[in-house]
Amino acid sequence: MRIYNSLTRRKEEFVPLEEGKVKMYACGITVSGEAHVGHGYQALIYDIMRKYLEKKGYAVTYARNYTDVDDKIIAKSNETGIPADKYAAQMIKKIDAVMHKLDVDEPTLWLKATQNIGNIIKFISKLVESGHAYPAPNGDVYFDVSSFKRYGCLSNRSVEDMLDGVRVENADDKRSPADFTLWKAAKDGEINWGSPWGKGRPGWHIECSAMNYAAFGDQIDIHGGGRDLIFPHHENEIAQTESLTGKQFAKFWTHNGLIKVNGQKMSKSLGNSLLLEDLLEKYTAEAVKFALLQNNYRNDINITDNFFADAEKHLTAFYTLIKQTEEAFGKGASGNAEIDAKFDADMDEDFNTALALSELFGLFKTISAKLAKGDKSAADDVKQIRETYSLLGLFKRDADEYLKEVELKNPVEIPADIAELAQKRWEAKLAKNWAEADKLRAQLDSLGYTVKDSKDGYTVTRTR
Repeated sequence: MRIYNSLTRRKEEFVPLEEGKVKMYACGITVSGEAHVGHGYQALIYDIMRKYLEKKGYAVTYARNYTDVDDKIIAKSNETGIPADKYAAQMIKKIDAVMHKLDVDEPTLWLKATQNIGNIIKFISKLVESGHAYPAPNGDVYFDVSSFKRYGCLSNRSVEDMLDGVRVENADDKRSPADFTLWKAAKDGEINWGSPWGKGRPGWHIECSAMNYAAFGDQIDIHGGGRDLIFPHHENEIAQTESLTGKQFAKFWTHNGLIKVNGQKMSKSLGNSLLLEDLLEKYTAEAVKFALLQNNYRNDINITDNFFADAEKHLTAFYTLIKQTEEAFGKGASGNAEIDAKFDADMDEDFNTALALSELFGLFKTISAKLAKGDKSAADDVKQIRETYSLLGLFKRDADEYLKEVELKNPVEIPADIAELAQKRWEAKLAKNWAEADKLRAQLDSLGYTVKDSKDGYTVTRTR
């Protein structure tokens, strides 16, 4: 299989550092606010990468982090009056819950900055000892960018270009404007820990390097994250880790595209952030995933007004055909190896979910034709689609359950004549006129509606 490597800017054949094993890390969420669709997308992409590598036979150790201490979290703590550590813990609990709704699996390892303060301090100390970092009189510690000759290798920019194009930290105690903070001296009222340089807290960039090093050692196979992290975050990770180890940090760097809403970058300042919780109230988790994965993961996604609604329509049509096929021929027996082989061929080309999903339209067209002819192999095709595409988090549900959930999220208005028939049937039932009630139920069924009774009354749903 081939993976696009952001470091070399080309697709390369994937060969792990150790035969049969993969060490993989993805930058997770800074828990200063609710999870938005971009967070969900990034988590989904790396969950799929991990699962596909496992399908290929690799033993994957997948680590993912939560940034649970930084400037934004401290600002939220000051705003809410909740201590920073408690605020972060509350947000992690909420984010975990919404990711569970999206049906994204847990990584092998969850890493949190606040649980790795000792590892971070040790890492910084080694950089200071080797001359790659220096403490300032005020208690800050900075990385000396000039000490790492490959700085800029990932973003493909010189230090001069970076200083021209990006706002950098300015401080009197820095040797160069390009130097970045490893340890921040404590300010009044901020969460802090003791260190050889005084009380303080870690800078953002050092957290991932130190947690990676503690979990995996000198090198990993794949490092991932959003494309917006290439500079400065991932550039700084490379500088820190390779200065410490003298070895190439990650063999492959992978970056997913960013989310736009009607052509604009999604951001809080523009007021166009799409919270994941809100999306999952309106659409099924599978519809959200189907919509996002119809895109090469490296490209940006432009979410338009019907983006998720169209995905829901496609999945509803697919699930309806699945239901009809399974009712006609059962669950299938042997599957269809060709479907699985084509999926693997698509995913072998840099996890091309867009191409894999495009195959579904032709597959379900074939299934529809087989169903019309009474060809029982349609059930084998459905069985294989369920097994193969479950890796993307699709077609895992009972068809009836899925279709009912869609209807609950987007209730269909019941025509007045149908509502009248349903009410007459209910009244007949209350009067214990069972024959009339059964007659009216059959009439509703013939018109494409079904009635479900409960202790509180009844509900009418459309069946076709």
